[in-house]
Amino acid sequence: MRFRNAFRMVINNFGNVYKLLLFRLVTNILFLSLSYAVITLGLHVILYSTEAHKIIELLGEFFKSLSSGDTEFLSGFSTVFNQAIADFLALLSERIGEIVGSVVGVALLYLVSRFVSGTSMLAMGTILNDKMETYGNTRFASAYFKNLTRATLYHLAYVPVSFIYDLAALVVCWFFFLYTPSFLPSWGFVTVFIGLALSMTAFICLQALKMTFISAWIPGIVTDGKGVFTACRDSFHMVKGFAGRFSGFLIAIYLIVIVNILCAACTFGSSLLITIPASYLFLLSLQFVNYYEDTGKKYFLSYRKISGADGKPEGMGD
Repeated sequence: MRFRNAFRMVINNFGNVYKLLLFRLVTNILFLSLSYAVITLGLHVILYSTEAHKIIELLGEFFKSLSSGDTEFLSGFSTVFNQAIADFLALLSERIGEIVGSVVGVALLYLVSRFVSGTSMLAMGTILNDKMETYGNTRFASAYFKNLTRATLYHLAYVPVSFIYDLAALVVCWFFFLYTPSFLPSWGFVTVFIGLALSMTAFICLQALKMTFISAWIPGIVTDGKGVFTACRDSFHMVKGFAGRFSGFLIAIYLIVIVNILCAACTFGSSLLITIPASYLFLLSLQFVNYYEDTGKKYFLSYRKISGADGKPEGMGD
């Protein structure tokens, strides 16, 4: 029921997908352009080295063997890949100065990009909340500037913590991918596939867990007017319905991954211009639907339908 209601909220506010798309396109293009300049200036020697080329070549052969079922290559992939990584790390140790400068520069640009693009989420949250609360139509520009101060404070807290959390999640995935085969019998393709599957599962579960903990953060700020840090604290302390919210976000992330991959494959990537911002809007809608349901609030599904706290729609009189 919550999935359906969140999807209806996306449909009701689908025009804002294009606004979100335009906003994120501008910020991402600026970030990529500046990052390319930093990487090209600082890491040109490393990126075009023989060691880096070897790793890329091995990864290409890995996915090729994965699709063709070349078990002989896959069974020895871990050893060869680890050696290539060791050679690449030796090169990195010789170029540590350029690496530190470039990594710090790109990391700062990434954090700034996430901060700027993320400020749009409170604006989208306000638009969703006004639609759910009064069935009003709020303009994106007015919602953005109205929430700019709170959005700035929110992202000053959220972006660094989320960045560290995502890095830790990638480390966990790296562990599963590289070390799972050592704990299993040598089954060739099957062992590598299990490691890959566990890595993906771990990453998605960790993302769903993060979404569950912070699911009431933005709705608390927008809907109930809480302070940024008060809403964060209350979101982490919201125990009621935790398992249900986690399951919902877990399924939502899997569906988003599947839909984006299938649509991209069928349209040569062009559909990602729509599906990616729509995915952000769906996750945000799911947060608001969960918040309204868990706090016992009623909300508009359409002009003549209100969803009760139990998730069942109620009709309105003429």
